[in-house]
Amino acid sequence: MYSIIVVPPPTTEDETDRGQLRLAPGERLGFGRSAGDNDLTIAHDGVSRRAGEITAQGAFWILSNLSREQTYVVENPEGAGEHIKVGPGRLDAPIPFEFSRIVLPAAGDLLAIEVWAPRHDYLSSDGGLDGATTAPAFSVDRTKRYFAVLAALCEPRLRGEPHAALPTVDQVVDRLRPHWPTASRTSVQWNIDYLAVKLRLKPGPDTADTGPRLNGKKESLVSLALRFDLVREDDLVVLSKSPREPSSASAPGRQDR
Repeated sequence: MYSIIVVPPPTTEDETDRGQLRLAPGERLGFGRSAGDNDLTIAHDGVSRRAGEITAQGAFWILSNLSREQTYVVENPEGAGEHIKVGPGRLDAPIPFEFSRIVLPAAGDLLAIEVWAPRHDYLSSDGGLDGATTAPAFSVDRTKRYFAVLAALCEPRLRGEPHAALPTVDQVVDRLRPHWPTASRTSVQWNIDYLAVKLRLKPGPDTADTGPRLNGKKESLVSLALRFDLVREDDLVVLSKSPREPSSASAPGRQDR
């Protein structure tokens, strides 16, 4: 059974004119300009005769860059700017993304080969070990106001703009106010400060050590949240709901405002 689907660059000006190539685990697909040496021919003068090779490996795939000069970039279209560089001559670079885009620089053009890895393998939950469960790395409540603030900060990059500037506090207030009428600069900023403590970017109020000054607090929060999937695109639905007041036990020292 195939595990990897490769979608070549369009062969005409019609973007829909694209076939699909399916690879089973262990199968390889070479690509490049030379029709006689590759499974996938890319007829562009800026592409090497033997440009690269894709190999299916079950639930993921590996990429070999056979070019002597060009670095290839493998983008995660759903990863808010996440990407991997595969340098010239690098063999068997593992690619972990479910949806990927290999970007080939070709004499002023950027050609894209899409690779899909729809197969998902999971550990069976049957027969687990006895004892206490593992504490979660990050504990967030998606019904609380602090999560709505975090979602509003992440929204531009989750909407397909991976390099978008983060919203200002005033813009977050405007985004949240339709469903949080009392939102203000003070309450939003407090929740940002609280998130920095909750996600362990800053020491908690129960310690004497205040830690170093955290510059770029919003950038650090968004980077952490997107890297570990604390906020996904599906979570943006919280921006159309009224966030709930937390209980007094939910915050270390203070309630979310």
